[in-house]
Amino acid sequence: MIAEIIIIGDELLYGARTDTNSGFLARTLDAIGIDIRYITTVGDDMDQLVDAINLAQRRAKIVLTTGGLGPTEDDITKKAICKVFKRNLIFHENILEDLQKRFAARGVKMPAINQNQALLPQGAQFLKNKFGSALGIVIDEQGRFFCAMPGVPVEMEIITEEELLPLLKARAGDITIVRHKLRTAGIMESTLAEKIRPGLKFAEGVSLAYLPSYRGVDLCIKGIGTIKEEVEAGVKILADGIRRSAGDYVFTEDDRQLEDIVAELLTQKGKTLATAESCTGGLLGGRLTAVPGSSRYYLGGIIAYANEVKMNRLGVVRDTIERFGAVSAETAKAMAAGVIKALGADVGISITGIAGPDGGTEEKPVGTVFIGIAFSDHQAAAKLSLGVHRGMIRERAVTAALDIIRRELINLA
Repeated sequence: MIAEIIIIGDELLYGARTDTNSGFLARTLDAIGIDIRYITTVGDDMDQLVDAINLAQRRAKIVLTTGGLGPTEDDITKKAICKVFKRNLIFHENILEDLQKRFAARGVKMPAINQNQALLPQGAQFLKNKFGSALGIVIDEQGRFFCAMPGVPVEMEIITEEELLPLLKARAGDITIVRHKLRTAGIMESTLAEKIRPGLKFAEGVSLAYLPSYRGVDLCIKGIGTIKEEVEAGVKILADGIRRSAGDYVFTEDDRQLEDIVAELLTQKGKTLATAESCTGGLLGGRLTAVPGSSRYYLGGIIAYANEVKMNRLGVVRDTIERFGAVSAETAKAMAAGVIKALGADVGISITGIAGPDGGTEEKPVGTVFIGIAFSDHQAAAKLSLGVHRGMIRERAVTAALDIIRRELINLA
C-alpha cells in the first residue's frame, strides 16, 4: 500500500522548526510494510492544504497529516478536511466535558477558545490523545484511509502507537518484512556501488538502499512479501553477493560501530592502544572511550596540537618536522611511535592534518590528513584527502583511523 505524509505549519515550511514527525511516521509505516512514496510540507494556508490533501488522495491510499488541529485561527486542518470530504463540523458535548475535566484536574480554567476542540468533522472516527486536547481524526471510506493528527511530536507519537497502528496493521494484512544491514568503511558510496553491482541479485520484493555518512556507507537490504521463507531466502542471496564483492570493506552486519569492532579485536589480541591526535583534538579518544569497558585496552591519548607538544611529549625530532612538515607521513609515524613509548601501549595511532579553513598549500591543501600506526616492530602511515569542511575532515579522519586499526589488528598474528 502506498502512503503519503503531509506535514502542516508555516514554522516548518520556513525552517523555524525542524520536522521530526515525518521521520517517525515513515519509520513506523515502513516497519509494517506500508510504502511511503511522498512526504509533503505545506504552510497554514487553506487552499494550499486542500490542494495537498486532494493530490495525496489521488496518488496514495493512505494519507496521514500532522499539525493544524489546535484551537487558534491558524489551525485550519479540520476546515480543510471538511472541504475535501464535503463534511460539516459537528459539536460534541462529551468531548467538551472531557476537556473541561482535564483542565480542572490540572487546576487550570479552560480558555474559552478551547471549545473549538469539540468541533469535529461529521462521521469521522476519533483517536484519543492522552497528552493534549486535539484528537486524531480518521476517515476510512471507498478503499482510502485518511488520518489527521496533532503536530506536537509527543502527542502524535502516542496517538500513532496506541490508536493508529492497530488500524493500519489490520489494513496492511499478513506481511513479512526482513531487513539485513552490512556496514562498510574505507570506501566511498560510488566506488562501493561499482564494486558490488556485478554480484547483485534481486529476488522479487527485495530492495537495497545505500546510506552514506561520515562514518562509512551502510548497505540496507529490505525484503517484503507474504511467505516468510521466500523473503528470507531473497534477502540472504543479496547479502551473500554483497559480502563476496565488498570483501573486508564490510566491518559488521549488525548495528555495531567501528569502535566496537576495534574494542573486540584489541581484547581478542590482548593488546593495548594509545592515541596521539593533532587536528582531531581528542575526537578519536572520545570514540574509543564511548565503548563501555574501554579502560581494559585503551590507555589514553596525547593531544599534540602544537609542534612543541609533538616534540616534547611524543618525542618527534625537530628535524622531522622541519624537513617534512607537521602534516606528513614521517611525523605521523613518529607521533604513533612516540605515544607507544610515552604511555607504554602495544599499539599507537596518530592523526595529523590540515582541517582548515586556513593553512592549506598547493602541495598540502585543506583536507590533507596523515594517519600513522605503530607497533613495537614496525610503523606505517597513510595519506588521505578528506574534503574541505572542517567538521567533515575531523569526523572522517577519526573513522579512517579506526578502520586502519581494525585492518592492522585483523592481520596481526
